[in-house]
Amino acid sequence: MTIGVNHITFAVGDLHRSIGFYVDVIGCTKIATWKRGAYLQAGDVWLCLSLDSKVDATRDDYTHIAFTFDRRGLAAFRGRLSASGCGEWKVNSSEGDSVYFLDPDGHKLEAHVGSLESRLAALRDAPYDELEFYIPELRIP
Repeated sequence: MTIGVNHITFAVGDLHRSIGFYVDVIGCTKIATWKRGAYLQAGDVWLCLSLDSKVDATRDDYTHIAFTFDRRGLAAFRGRLSASGCGEWKVNSSEGDSVYFLDPDGHKLEAHVGSLESRLAALRDAPYDELEFYIPELRIP
């Protein structure tokens, strides 16, 4: 059984540009860098940026990574995101305030205010089709 997410790696076309984006715009902490990569930290999650000349993040689906923000942090983030010129790829329609945006290589990302618990609580009023819960302590009363 898994005990958590170990790390997430993004292939990037311009390492310095991506480090700047993830540190200055998203707010990750720079841990280590080398010629072809970098380790960053976002809360408890370890991110790896790996220089790759074949980056292709042009998927036309809902696959994405979401970063947790509090309300005040998300407001400040929106300003940094706007200044960075990065585009949004989706308008939020789910529980919790969110911004869906692209990184400089086109990876789909989200800045989200909320948690699994707040999402499950919202499902009490608007359940997904054929929704089932499997872990008793996560069930909606």
